[in-house]
Amino acid sequence: MNENQRSPRDFIVVFTLDEPRYALYLSAVERVVRAVEITPLPKAPEIVSGVINAQGRVLPVLDIRKRFRLPAREMKPDDRFIIARTSRRHVALAVDSVVGVHELTERELVNAKQALPFAQYLKGVAKVEDNLVLIHDLDQFLSLDEEGVLVTALAKGAK
Repeated sequence: MNENQRSPRDFIVVFTLDEPRYALYLSAVERVVRAVEITPLPKAPEIVSGVINAQGRVLPVLDIRKRFRLPAREMKPDDRFIIARTSRRHVALAVDSVVGVHELTERELVNAKQALPFAQYLKGVAKVEDNLVLIHDLDQFLSLDEEGVLVTALAKGAK
């Protein structure tokens, strides 16, 4: 593939949760917005903090801190939501900050199964500017059971 034919998977959106850096492939990201107040969603899976209205769409907000077993913290005014697509729905991910978009080279990327075979939420690991960046598989954030509970909670919340 020549330089003019790069795939969107060659680019990642790097974000932070506390100090560590994480990423999603740019192809899964729609946009980044300032964090807004989250409306609680009764009976949603534990990973779902609630919902937000993003340009007329009701989106579940995933608290990935819970998924990664990171300490909880209150939302701050400079926090961000990454609006992204899974194979089943659009979601908002609550993150501390977005560092930027980074173009990956083959030398920077390591297959997640080779580097961390126990890490089911990862698609890869990259070394970017002397930092390890964990590239996440957004489709793995919600289990099928959690997805079913979310669908039910969203349907009840819409009534």
